[in-house]
Amino acid sequence: MDLDLSHPSIEDLRLAARKRIPKFAFEYLDSATGRELGLKVNRDALDAIGFMPSVLCGRTKADLQTALLGHTYDLPFGIAPVGMSGLMWAGAERMLAQAAASHNIPFTLSSVAVASPEDVAPHIGQNGWFQHYPVNSADLRRKMLPRIKTAGFHTLIITVDVPEESRRERQRRANLTVPPKADLRTLTEMAARPAWCLAHLREGIMPRMRFFDDYVPQRGRESFTHAGALIRGIPDWQYLNELREEWDGNLVVKGVLRPEDAKRMVDMGADCIWVSNHSGRQFEAGPAVIDQLPKVRAAVGPDVPLIYDSGVAWGLDIMRARALGADFVMVGRAFQYAVAAFGAKGIEHLVHILQADITANMSQLGAERLDELAQYLLDAA
Repeated sequence: MDLDLSHPSIEDLRLAARKRIPKFAFEYLDSATGRELGLKVNRDALDAIGFMPSVLCGRTKADLQTALLGHTYDLPFGIAPVGMSGLMWAGAERMLAQAAASHNIPFTLSSVAVASPEDVAPHIGQNGWFQHYPVNSADLRRKMLPRIKTAGFHTLIITVDVPEESRRERQRRANLTVPPKADLRTLTEMAARPAWCLAHLREGIMPRMRFFDDYVPQRGRESFTHAGALIRGIPDWQYLNELREEWDGNLVVKGVLRPEDAKRMVDMGADCIWVSNHSGRQFEAGPAVIDQLPKVRAAVGPDVPLIYDSGVAWGLDIMRARALGADFVMVGRAFQYAVAAFGAKGIEHLVHILQADITANMSQLGAERLDELAQYLLDAA
């Protein structure tokens, strides 16, 4: 099958994933919270950003290399953390890490992933980032950080936009638990996806939060109360300050929308600000992330690295974010759709989709460098 003909877009990969994985897994991945207005706000704002093409530019060659936090990556996008990635497809975290190393882009492992840091350590090369959810004990945090560093992760991302779990109504209706319950409904959904079941049997582990599970006694806890719910803490400014003192690598703060918050974080020693609304999974009544990006850039100045995520569905969206002030773009759901749809082959295809779309659109503009994109915005023309 030629995926470039049968599945040329991320939406095609999404639909393929939906047919290949159980409903409870797809609903976890695909859903937002409330009426999912956060998804729509992000999408509408991205679609409203246009560019003015140039003509008669001759043959252009897009240079997509991007410097970020002391590394030079071959592409301007990387793999964002997604909790329970291994639930989407067995071994997903390993396959994503391998692809990231192969293409020289960042791979971010979630602290609530199925794989542990040690599971993916042999595959990350120099491209390993680790996403940290605040925990409710400073002693627990101090046990985790050296383990993350020893496994080879050089960049730590603290997610600050999850003070509590959101409701995510679609996910609740799907009856997802971690690990999945062995009830009739769940077993029926699993039986309808035999390839998914076989992949997990071959992997030999039940999907669960392996990193957090290592810090929670199994005895005395309810079978389906996941470890994240037991040890996750509520982030505050003191927590960020302590984390900055304890982590000697790059520190990125993820989930920032307010410019004044970003400025304070930089003043406290954050190396990079990740502008995001958790892709609408936490709160649906906030602003579009892309609208906040230029405001955050103005607040922190030109030299502080900014990462954008939320709602990326095309390579063109990556260009939009770059034009409005981002240094880099991280992609979450799309990589999960890809691995769920076609495994490692799907990941390769997604990288191709994004790279080819950026290259083609930059050619239409007559642009050869990513830092030129702002001058092609309609408002700048």
